[in-house]
Amino acid sequence: MRRGAFCAPDPDPGRELRRGPNIAPLPELPPLPDRIEAPVLLVLGDDISTDDIMPAGARVMPFWSNIPKTSEFTFEPVDDSYPRRARENREGNGHTIVAGNNYGQGSSRENAALAPRYLGLRAVVARSFARIHWQNLINFGVLPLTFVDPGDYDRLGQGDVIRIEGVHAALKSGRNELRGCLTGGTIALQHALSPRQVDLLLTGGVINWLRQRHVTLRFAHNLARRSRRALPITETELKLIAAAAIIVCAVSMVAGAG
Repeated sequence: MRRGAFCAPDPDPGRELRRGPNIAPLPELPPLPDRIEAPVLLVLGDDISTDDIMPAGARVMPFWSNIPKTSEFTFEPVDDSYPRRARENREGNGHTIVAGNNYGQGSSRENAALAPRYLGLRAVVARSFARIHWQNLINFGVLPLTFVDPGDYDRLGQGDVIRIEGVHAALKSGRNELRGCLTGGTIALQHALSPRQVDLLLTGGVINWLRQRHVTLRFAHNLARRSRRALPITETELKLIAAAAIIVCAVSMVAGAG
């Protein structure tokens, strides 16, 4: 490879990052709450695509790196009142969405998960999910759930409030079923999350998870460097120290989340 083909990033953390007028920083995403009690803002049918959720095109693409702005177009082809209604409850309990089969089919389109999340989406309850969008919901801290009995889809309407208690304990227990409470009854829900995906959700998504992991690794590295001055440490021992620090941080995080 030719020398000089790539430029190393500026190591100065205080250096100003200049953004164009259509670019905004990624929004902060809070952790998944332990108690979800949120209204259903949309009841959708089968095969809702990521283009239905977050349309592209000349009107939207100039703002693709500005989530607050692109969120204004969310679900525009389906219900253009959704962004306004979602913003009204964004700082409160947020909201939920109910969908039929194959929710999120189509292109990967990460903004189709991130924009609704920015607007306060806490959970999507569907008969089934398209695989990539299901993972993108997890990546941005939205809980994807399916009906144990697909017929329960018909019991939910726009404006109904879904309440799920003890979300953290249920996800960490290894069980895949949760109970949703509705006015006049309950509904059986389930998830298909791996332990790592549970960790991502509890921290609020992959960005938060990576940020915490980066801080922990830096702490472990600095600790090892200080220790080296008094007693030499092998590279293997350095890796063990880093792994131990990650475990301690993870345990503390889980204990705090509980």
